[in-house]
Amino acid sequence: MHLAYPAVLAALLFCTGLYGVLARRNAILVLMSVELMLNAVNLNLVAFDVWFRDALHSGQALTLFTIAIAAAEIGIGLAIVLAVHRNRGSSDVDRLRDTAETDAAESLPGDEDDTTSTEDQATAAAGKAKKAEATP
Repeated sequence: MHLAYPAVLAALLFCTGLYGVLARRNAILVLMSVELMLNAVNLNLVAFDVWFRDALHSGQALTLFTIAIAAAEIGIGLAIVLAVHRNRGSSDVDRLRDTAETDAAESLPGDEDDTTSTEDQATAAAGKAKKAEATP
């Protein structure tokens, strides 16, 4: 068997996964697209292992490691997606990014709340005084 067949198939799988990562808005579909990309890499590893006739079968060993990492990534990724869906009500990636940017814009570093304790204000004032003394 020629090396070109699995290489072309892996390239098509990888490109399909890359399109899915860039174009999808649903976090679960993005995770599925990442898995598709990892499977394309696994196909390349096994194809090159067979092509080079490696005695240690290092391509297949690396494929097993990649599969284990992909399983852990899916487990953690789905847990994060479920937690975000419970808190926000949606797993839309664009809406999550927009809310993160809005939260960051609302709490600017110079803003202080009235709810801070007097100890925190005294510590901040002492730090500013030390900083002013240190500068000539």
